[in-house]
Amino acid sequence: MFAANFVDVSDKEAIFDDANWDAVLVLSQSLAEIEIEEIALLASHGATVDRRVGKSATLLFAPGLAGGRLIISPIKAVAGDYEDVRSVAEAARTAIAIARDAGAKRPLLLVANSAYAKALEVAALGCGQELWQPLESREAGGEPCAIEAIGLLQSDTAALLNALEAGRNLARDLCGTEPERMAAPAFADYCLNAFKGSGIQVKVVEHRDELERDYPLLCAVGRASFAVARHQPRVVKLEYLGEGDTQRTLLFAGKGVVYDTGGADLKIAGAMAGMSRDKGGAAAVAGLFKTLSLLKPKGIRVMAELGLVRNSIGSEAFVTDEIIQSHAGVRVRIGNTDAEGRLVLADLLSHLRLKALTAVAPELFSVATLTGHVVRVYGGYTAAVANAVAHKAGVDQELSAIAEEHGEALEVSRLRREDFGKIREVSGAADVLSSNNAPSSVTARGHQYPAAFLLKASGLAEHDLSSSKPLPYVHLDIAGSATEGDPLYGKPTAAPLVTLCHYITM
Repeated sequence: MFAANFVDVSDKEAIFDDANWDAVLVLSQSLAEIEIEEIALLASHGATVDRRVGKSATLLFAPGLAGGRLIISPIKAVAGDYEDVRSVAEAARTAIAIARDAGAKRPLLLVANSAYAKALEVAALGCGQELWQPLESREAGGEPCAIEAIGLLQSDTAALLNALEAGRNLARDLCGTEPERMAAPAFADYCLNAFKGSGIQVKVVEHRDELERDYPLLCAVGRASFAVARHQPRVVKLEYLGEGDTQRTLLFAGKGVVYDTGGADLKIAGAMAGMSRDKGGAAAVAGLFKTLSLLKPKGIRVMAELGLVRNSIGSEAFVTDEIIQSHAGVRVRIGNTDAEGRLVLADLLSHLRLKALTAVAPELFSVATLTGHVVRVYGGYTAAVANAVAHKAGVDQELSAIAEEHGEALEVSRLRREDFGKIREVSGAADVLSSNNAPSSVTARGHQYPAAFLLKASGLAEHDLSSSKPLPYVHLDIAGSATEGDPLYGKPTAAPLVTLCHYITM
């Protein structure tokens, strides 16, 4: 496994230090922007014999530089005015892959004169994303990553980046691992081990009577899984309390559907493949706590509930048309058993709502791989859907600005009155309908209206702008951003961990 090990290197003379470093990686938009004279001369000479230098990533023989290796990786502005800092991450990933394959173990990383304020941070995290290896491969004895450390030239951000990458590694492991190795009890155990000695308080709710009493919607989703011990649901509660007086309280609900069969509304025609990744929300929140445990920001309190459940099928499975009372006392008619994630989140949010009532400056969030619609609309972007309280406070726009700066793509979606119309239960037998019976990807406003359901079913709708206790709440749908590349088995990204960490600690 690549264990995050970024090292600040203040002295540019380190580019000649063979004893500690064995390659120099330079990311630049053009060769003319390289300011270190020795590197600029080597790059210019290289371009005279190889026209690819400066246009595509190349490895140059560089006598005198650390390791004799110079890798020039261009930052390509393929979208012109619409380009963003992710082009830096792409250049970094290409460069670190070349360095690794060339046999380098301790490369130095330099971003030359970038227009992006967070370019080096984004580049470093891009390297981490490229080097991560799946947990299954590591546990099967796969060849470990040869990169021992990455030196960050003229940087003072290594501590932050190591903390972020430690959290992202945990999130990737939890999200990306297959459904037996990371079934609900195994996910909970992985969290327990990850937080030993970290200062994070961890509690696992595992007894069936307690789960059914306190998380009735979650238990409906997992009803058929109780028959198999290794598949039984869990709720993991996490808490971080920073030193000093608490100024802000952040509360997170994470969807951890460790495998989504669709339930009685079975996923067919190959649609079940990749559904072990339906736990990306819970994984990202767990990773966030790992990062916080290392950074130790002061004056904040952060709490989370992770709902871990397998949407199993069988004679005990819940079915469409059932009416189930949520933890908040709201009677929910099930519209489709494959819209299970919002049921899990509603109970978690109800518990967090009660904690928020007595908390200092509370803000609530849900993080979930929730809908196919968000992928249809935004592709690989996270969608932020805020309630009126959070929208008025500008929380959604602030998240968007942070995400833009740090290369975690995020779009702001608005919650509208039509979204509440979609969850109206027409028979009068229940208070709210969980969903329609069509795929979200072909449903108008398919990723927005679940936020309306979450507000109603969790009791958060009672804490709107006109209430005596308004509670800001933002739903983050990461179905498109939780993995990259291959939609089924692509590498987990840990999104939106970086954005949330900067929002919390700024």
